[in-house]
Amino acid sequence: MTPALRDTWLEGISSGQIVPYLGPGVLADVSNVETGAPIPSTSDALILAMNDGRPMAPKLMYEFPRAAMNVELKRGRSVVNKFLTRTYGETAWTRSAVHDWLKQLRPGYVIDINRDTQLQDSYADAPHNLVVGVARIGGTPFRYKLFHWDTATYTEVETLDMSLPILFKPMGTPRPEANYIASDADYVDYITELMGGYAIPPQMKTLRQGRQYLLIGLRLNRDTERMVMSDIIYGAGSPSGWVLIPEPTAKERRFCAKLGLELVEADIADLIGATEPA
Repeated sequence: MTPALRDTWLEGISSGQIVPYLGPGVLADVSNVETGAPIPSTSDALILAMNDGRPMAPKLMYEFPRAAMNVELKRGRSVVNKFLTRTYGETAWTRSAVHDWLKQLRPGYVIDINRDTQLQDSYADAPHNLVVGVARIGGTPFRYKLFHWDTATYTEVETLDMSLPILFKPMGTPRPEANYIASDADYVDYITELMGGYAIPPQMKTLRQGRQYLLIGLRLNRDTERMVMSDIIYGAGSPSGWVLIPEPTAKERRFCAKLGLELVEADIADLIGATEPA
């Protein structure tokens, strides 16, 4: 990562041309305030946390959605949702350095595929839009809910206020109401409607045209996360953006080349530690 490239990212994020896309790695430094245990954010960590610290069968350990589907089939969808709410909505965590960094930059549009609330906390002192992914709901083809934050409460709304920042949480959040994309069945429904154009509000479809993306803390070796990401950034500029991966695999290299993403072999510390945001 060169200083010139870093400056390009900072300028692009500040102007809105470059959209931060946050993956599990941005929470790598987050820990439980009381116990010091790391927050479960990666696929393996989520599976272990959901199963009381015990590994599941190898075929279920492959990916969290698969493990969550197994739990849902045996014990009900509510068990998975309650686990996620307990983890991300009812447990106190330390702050992520990436979120503190973003709080200073205040991008106008951020995509966060984690299910925690730190991004929302970073914007708590200013009005903003919140777009939350939902799945398997009846009565509508749309797979999102829209909320307006007035610095005190969230209110569900029909349209976005495009003068305010947009926080997009496609995989859900416990606040203001618990909605999650977690199991295989959730992802099948959500991705189907994402491909059909029903999982992103019309105003955001216009907003995303020609934008570029900076993928932070996201490995691209999981098919589910790759499918979600490629559909969310549909209509991106050229290049589509950049992805920070310290030691990319051959599979990740091929995927990035196919999607027009430039691989930068660096880690998060190189991004947020070398240059203070303006």
